[in-house]
Amino acid sequence: MLHIFLNIHAIYFTLYSLLNSAAESVMAFPYMEAVVGFMILMYIFESYLDIRQHTALKLPKLPKTLEGVISQEKFEKSRAYSIDKSNFHIFHEFLSILMESAILYYGVLPWFWTKSGSFLVTAGLNAENEILRTLSFLVGVMFWSQITDLPFSLYSTFVIEARHGFNKQTIWLFFRDMIKGIVLSIVIGPPIVAAIIVIVQKGGPYLAIYLWGFMFVLSLVMMTIYPILIAPLFNKFTPLPDGELRLKIEKLASSLQFPLKKLFVVDGSTRSSHSNAYMYGFFKNKRIVLYDTLIQQCKDEEEIVAVIAHELGHWKLHHTMFTFVAVQILSFSQFGGYTLVRNSKDLFQSFGFDTQPVLIGLILFQHTVMPLQRVVSFALNLVSRAFEFQADAFAKSLGYSTPLRAALVKLQVFSIDHLRIPLSLSVSCLFTLPTLSQCSAFVIQEENLSAMNTDPWYSAYHYSHPPLVERLAAIDEPDKKTD
Repeated sequence: MLHIFLNIHAIYFTLYSLLNSAAESVMAFPYMEAVVGFMILMYIFESYLDIRQHTALKLPKLPKTLEGVISQEKFEKSRAYSIDKSNFHIFHEFLSILMESAILYYGVLPWFWTKSGSFLVTAGLNAENEILRTLSFLVGVMFWSQITDLPFSLYSTFVIEARHGFNKQTIWLFFRDMIKGIVLSIVIGPPIVAAIIVIVQKGGPYLAIYLWGFMFVLSLVMMTIYPILIAPLFNKFTPLPDGELRLKIEKLASSLQFPLKKLFVVDGSTRSSHSNAYMYGFFKNKRIVLYDTLIQQCKDEEEIVAVIAHELGHWKLHHTMFTFVAVQILSFSQFGGYTLVRNSKDLFQSFGFDTQPVLIGLILFQHTVMPLQRVVSFALNLVSRAFEFQADAFAKSLGYSTPLRAALVKLQVFSIDHLRIPLSLSVSCLFTLPTLSQCSAFVIQEENLSAMNTDPWYSAYHYSHPPLVERLAAIDEPDKKTD
């Protein structure tokens, strides 16, 4: 009897263990399915906004605010250019969601990870070395991205931009820039990737602090070396010649105690006839860069100075510092969240990974927090739009109301949301990119044929800067009287 009882107990325990294991398997959260489902829902929502925007772009009349300010000929050119870009965007987004969903659903990333190990073995290297395997994985992903993105980049540059008279670069210059980007990835990427992996492996309970500290220092370094060492690899920067424009900008900067050290002109015309300007630098070493096309297209120097007054308003009102601090807080919060799930087998297994590599964990975590990132991005856009109105008001208070209004008809202000860092670097520096973009830029509205009509829902969701019509209305408002 005892023998029978023990056998029954052993069978019961085995069945219990199997059922418990099965229950745990059933209860495991389907991360991959949830991520793909959210991506598809966001695609549907954003496609609806795209259709609304496309409808607005096809409107045959200018907004009333711009009637008599922008010629019908310019409006028709702008309308044709915007519709072409919209058609291309809708097609590109459709193919992108198909590809991205397939990559996740069919386990392309785990396949790349497996092949990266096989490549190391073939090369006589240690496939168990996580740093080497991660670098091998990133090389494969980088070349995959280059191959799949290339047709779209070529079409956008040499068909759409060329059709509307904007493209100035040759096919040789296009591929030379691409090769330079790949070389930069190979030089800069590996040390950063290796450092991240070591920090995660050795970080212990203070991992989030160490990761944030490393990325904070890295962002400062990149913000320092990018304009000095990297940007000159792609463009030529020359000092703004002595003259009335230089004197006016220096006088404005001095009146606001802005520590302007250098004024540059960059040869943007070698690649495009689009125009912009931006400013950057730390502490007492600020610099302003004007595109040569901006100077060519803005004949009135007061308009250029008004543009700079707006940008100096961001500095004077501490908008840049607020953004930088906000990004650091968000980065630390994301690293804290990553530490909570980095050891989750369910997360990795859901996406098809049998092991838990550091960088893969960061990438998967970024996918799982996409809903929260969308909310944060929308909130930051709201703040950014408020900052733009404040900077316009600041320039207006300096007496630049009329030239600023005239400039904004030609110039549409927008933030550089993402510096174009090569893929192997951007994948590893998951939280660095926002801190690299602490500068603003201007693009000529009339000369660049930017959209004149915008859908309010589309602009509210996508734009970090208010539409031109709203900004002009705000500038035209009379100043409030104070007792």
